Order: sequence, then structure tokens, then C-alpha cells
Amino acid sequence: MDITTGKSSIARPSRRRGRRSLLVLAVATALAAGLTPAASAGPTDRAGARIHHGRVELAVNGGTATIDPATLRIDARADDGHTLRVSDPAADAPGTPKNLTASGNGARWSYPDRGLEAEARVEHGRLLVTITADRDATLAWPVTGTDPAASALQLPRGEGLSLPVADPFWNSSRAQLVGSEEDMASQLSLPIWGYALGSGRGVSYLTPTDIDTSLTYASRGGRLSTTAKHAFSGGNGTRGYTVAFSLTDGSPVAPAVDYRHWLAEHGQLGSLSEKIRKNPETGRLLGAFHAYAWGGDRTAAGVARLKALGVSRLWLGYDADDAPMKSADVAAAKKAGYLVGPYDSFANGREKGPDTPPNSVWPEGVYPSFCVRRANGTPQPGFHKQGCYLSSQAFQQAEPGKHYLADRTRSLVANGATSYFLDVDAAGELFRDHDPAHPMTMAQDRTNRLARMQRLTDGSYDAHHAPLVLGSESAGSWANEVLAFDHGSGTPVDGRLWAMETGHFDTASDQPKDDPAWGGYTPAAAADTFFKPVRVSDFKPEHRAAVADALKAMYDPVYRVPLYETALHGSLINVERWELPFGKLPEQKTTRALLAMLYNTPLNFVLSDKDKRDERNLSELAALQKYFAPLHQAAGTEELTSYRRLTADGTVQRTVFGDGTLTVTANFGAAAHDGLPGGCVDATLKGGKPQRLCPATVVS
Repeated sequence: MDITTGKSSIARPSRRRGRRSLLVLAVATALAAGLTPAASAGPTDRAGARIHHGRVELAVNGGTATIDPATLRIDARADDGHTLRVSDPAADAPGTPKNLTASGNGARWSYPDRGLEAEARVEHGRLLVTITADRDATLAWPVTGTDPAASALQLPRGEGLSLPVADPFWNSSRAQLVGSEEDMASQLSLPIWGYALGSGRGVSYLTPTDIDTSLTYASRGGRLSTTAKHAFSGGNGTRGYTVAFSLTDGSPVAPAVDYRHWLAEHGQLGSLSEKIRKNPETGRLLGAFHAYAWGGDRTAAGVARLKALGVSRLWLGYDADDAPMKSADVAAAKKAGYLVGPYDSFANGREKGPDTPPNSVWPEGVYPSFCVRRANGTPQPGFHKQGCYLSSQAFQQAEPGKHYLADRTRSLVANGATSYFLDVDAAGELFRDHDPAHPMTMAQDRTNRLARMQRLTDGSYDAHHAPLVLGSESAGSWANEVLAFDHGSGTPVDGRLWAMETGHFDTASDQPKDDPAWGGYTPAAAADTFFKPVRVSDFKPEHRAAVADALKAMYDPVYRVPLYETALHGSLINVERWELPFGKLPEQKTTRALLAMLYNTPLNFVLSDKDKRDERNLSELAALQKYFAPLHQAAGTEELTSYRRLTADGTVQRTVFGDGTLTVTANFGAAAHDGLPGGCVDATLKGGKPQRLCPATVVS
């Protein structure tokens, strides 16, 4: 449905794997009543595939899809009689189709001149098109958003965005979207996108073959369109490319609903309740905010301060340095009801030196032997171009005999920590390794990472240790089964964030910083990069417009939608990037607090008694966590079952979790709506009364 109407709802996915009630086009009366449309007759109730005038027609949920093999154009005739453009012809012509045949609910054909084979079929009411290549090649398709009725683009940057296709900001250079290209496996948090096509109609797109697939953005006549691109690579094992198409009700979160169903159907949707059953320590995450502690705030005394302020639940992490939490500190935190976890990374290797982070130092034999090698034989540069990225395949081969990873983990949890934050592993920056001693495709890299994260989750990394409550950075959806939480996928990152953090707005040079507003890595116990609040006005005048536009792209609530939570709430707990703690961006505090409550996701903090703002930081954490805790404890394991925009301008939004377990209404605007003041949120637990939070009254 058109997001500007403020009336959209989503179907609740079945808890039974294999069942699916797909969002489809519905009759106008159901939409007017605000009801979730019932699924149309499934494909088993319809005729199978047929060839008509050289085109392939297949019955899908909600209508009939027609594919033109000569161009790969796809149209759909909806059950209500409307014709929808699902994809324009491929941007690069696939060639002349040959050997077109139909059988059952599918069809096949080939493009001999380009070495391509195509198959179209229907599964669970979706149209699936798979193209395989017998040689390395590229294909720019599908081409989407070109239907004149297209009104909004749903895009899984971080938590998620829904962008009006004619929005002047997003069509301009200010947003830095048009003309860009994002990798489906590493830059988008879910392998999906979608369009609302007017009132009550839409299409979602899903690429299960996300590796070597990207999405490009264009503005045509002042309207946003998108084109997927796939590179068929024998070396990467990506010679197959599948796109799944579904007709939806056009809600701002419809593609994520469809993806949640897909994960459930394929046995790939994790359950936080099941993770808690297997490891009760995971239950401590419910109701908890997340914080990294420095200085005295990572001690038993620091824990006592938090407990005295009324902080009932907390995930407390600490960086890899020479002052980890001691056993007594961890014991105090556990007694307080908190989870404690060290930060670690298996990804970087460097020569040991005075400034080398401890988690980049490995026993003899790892660096540089385990470095990922590029096609030209040179090492893949590591973080900040220091050292190298280490090959997960090299570790996988060595681990049975050398135990490098198990030994590292054992040493870091010897203090009694029951949680672990493993940087990078669940993020999508995958590598192909050309080293003949440990060759690896990107798909194998992902498989290796999942395997070693699973060993931490189930405790099999060491026979003498219990399972760990595992988190990782900016988790792609493919890691949802092995993780309990992630730091990063809650943030729709704008590319200019890195310029803000590094101070290098002039991309032509690395040194010196041309704007130090963000702050650096001193003082050691309260580094400015994490602790120093920064406002737009703190940047140099020539950089302020870019900073303001980046923050608009990331945090303007009019564009924000809970795609990630719709797909994965109740599977894992999603948090913003750890270098963007709540206090870092004062001008976004109210919006970020409202979004967290609306999405039922924790806020993240940094704590240090060496920071002059520590007392205020602690009081804000305590006040907000007190409000959040009962809401998350009740609904953290539930699905997000409804998302609605209640006003035409999108400033008032509502979510529902489970079967009415929790209902949250947030007013991001200035004027009151239905008795809810601007800048406030009401949350209602099933059977209870609304509880109100106005963040501006507790934060500064």
C-alpha cells in the first residue's frame, strides 16, 4: 500500500515451517477496513505454466505472471484486473531464446549465444527465475521500479528504508543514492528490495544467490528505479543466479514479510526462544541495553553504580586491550543480572608492535601465512590497511590440530564471561582466497564463518566450556540462526559516515584530517571517537551540509521502516553500530530513542568514569532502560506482526508484536496526535494500560 496513506498491515508468518500465507493483492473493502488480506488461491488451485505467443505464463499468488524470454520483461495480471510491471527488459539483452518448453508449473529455455540456461517456476506462490551460465559473464536484471504506479522503494539498508520514488532529496545528489551500487551480500542487511505500486499493490524481490549480486540506483524523470546485477563467476562458484518475485499488498515492510516466510520455508529462520532454551544465559539479553565499558566502569564498583541506579539488565562489553575485566568484576556483573562479553576478531593479522591491538596478534605460523591472497598474489589489506585479513579457510584447515581459535576464545573467557562479541564474522564482507595453500570462494568463506560461530554458540570449540551468547558486527540475515545479537544492522549507514568518523572529507588524501570534529582515539580510557558528542555545527562550515544530509539519510523517521525487525525480530536482537553510542549524536537522541522503542530494539552506550559526561550518561541509560526492560522482556522473542503509518506525513507510526503482546505508537512529529504529544511514545502490553515515554525529558 502507498506509504503516504498511513494504513498498512502485514500478515503474521506461521510458526510452522513450510506453511505460508503470502501477502497478496486484496479487495478494496478489506484494505479500507485495515485488515490483512487473505492469501489468494495457491498455485495448486490454478493452471500450470503455459506458452502463449512466445511468452511464458505462470499462475502465482495474487495473479498471473508473464515472462517474455526474448527480453526477460515480466508483467503480472493481478486478480483484481490490474496489470503490474514487475521488470523491464534486461539492461543487457540476453540474446535470442531457443528451446522454449513448458512442463508442470515451470518452463525452460536457453540463450546459446551467451551460454545461458533459464528456468521459470512457481514455488509457494512465488515466481522464481533461475539463470545459469557456462562461462563467466554478467547480467543486469531485473530492472525494477519502472511501473508508472510505483510510489515507494523499500530498501534494506541497516534496519530499513522506504523511499517515495519521487522524493526530491533521494533523487538528488544530496542523498548520494542515485548512481551508486550496493552489494547484496555485504552492504544490504537482507537480500531483498521491493516497490509499492499504488494503493494496495506491490512487488517484492529476493535474491537467495546474493554473492556476486548488486543493486544499482537510477533516477528516471525524477523517479527512483533499480537494477540488479549479477556476475557469473566460475572461480567464485556463482554461475547460478535466482530471483524470487512476489506480489504483495504494497506495505512498507511487505518484502521483509515475504523474506521471513522464505527463511521459514527453507529452515533458515532462527528462534530466540529456542536459543534461550538451549542456553539460558541468552535470556539475560531480554530487557537489556548494550554498553561498552572503559576505565572504572568495567569493574565491580562500576557494576555497583549501575545497579544502584536501577539498571536491571545490561550486556556489558569491553574492548581488546591490556585491562580486561577480571574474574571478580565478571562475577559482580553476573550477580547483578548482566551479561559480560569481550570484544574479539578472528579477521585481522599484524606484526606485533607497540601499537598493535592484542586481537591482531597471533601465534607464530598464522601471520602472514594465513593472509587472504588476491588474484595478483598480494595480501588483502586488513583494517585501516594494516596487516591483512586472515583466511577463514586457513583457520578451518588448521583448527583441528592447532586450536588457534579455541585457544584464543578460552583465554578471553577464562574470567567467567558467558558472552562473546566476534567482530566482522557475520558482516558480509566475504573474500575469495587465491593462496594455493588455502584456496577459498566467498561462499566457502561464509560457510567457514558460520561453522566457527556455531562452535562458539554451542560450546563445541572446547569440551570444558559452556556455550557462549554470541554477537557479531552488522549481521547479514544469513547469520540469524547462530547469533543471539548483533551490533550494526540497526543503522542505515550513509557512506559519508566514514568521512565524519575519520575526518577525511577530502577523499584525495588520507593525511592529515581535514575535519577533526568527530574526535580520535585518545584519551585511552574515554576515546573521543566514542565519547565526544558531535553536532552538525561542530564540523567545518564547508562540511556541514554533507553531514546534515548523511544524518537525514540515516535517521529521518519519515523514511525509516523496520524491514530487519519484520524479517528477524524474535530470531536475534539487533542493535545500532557500536561506534555510534546513544550519546554520540545529541541532535538525534529523541529520534533514536523513539525508534528503539517502536522497533523493540535495545539502545547502545559507552561508559567510562574517565569521561566528564559519565554521570549524565549513566542516568540516561538507567531512565531509558527502566522503560524498555518490561517491553522487551515481554516481546523480544515475538514476531513483529504489524507496522502502520497513522498519518499522511509518516510522523506517527505503530508496531504490534506477537498476537497483541505489545503495541507501540511513536510520534516523531511536533504536534500531538490522538492525545500522544510530539516526541513521545506510548507502549501497551497486552491487557495493560499505555505507558508513556517522552525522551527529551530524560536526555539532554
